[in-house]
Amino acid sequence: MSTPHVVVVMGVAGTGKTTIGPLLAAELGVPYAEGDDFHPPANIAKMSAGTPLEDADRWPWLDAIGQWAHGRAGLGGVVSSSALKRAYRDRLRAEAPGAVFLHLTGDRALIERRMADRKGHFMPTALLDSQFATLQPLREDEAGVAVDVSGTPEEITDRAVAALRRLEN
Repeated sequence: MSTPHVVVVMGVAGTGKTTIGPLLAAELGVPYAEGDDFHPPANIAKMSAGTPLEDADRWPWLDAIGQWAHGRAGLGGVVSSSALKRAYRDRLRAEAPGAVFLHLTGDRALIERRMADRKGHFMPTALLDSQFATLQPLREDEAGVAVDVSGTPEEITDRAVAALRRLEN
């Protein structure tokens, strides 16, 4: 990529943001930041208990991610964030206007299987329905691409890099 972008890897829980994000960052030669690390402890406690976050819970989290992305402007970086609603992506773009989004998409059954196989993650599969209900896919006026999550992490990453390169043209 000519000018390093800050890429926000987005999607519902279980799409592989934490797996694909570091692989993408390595491929692009930029740092990776795990979006879950920006959550305050109260948010993690809520999700661990199976309670979906409310928008008021998300604003400080999104602001922290946006501030990290802003700090990487012109340098490039990859950060994960569910960024399920347009309003959340708008909030991130308010902090980091040049950010582009990589929306990891996939079949619900595949995502649920992958979530069930995860060990030590705070997000229970019970919240998957609320994630899909909340999801507002990228719109044409939003800088970003959608990539299907079927296949190996390496195949997904290759598709993501190719899609992001096409975005530049």
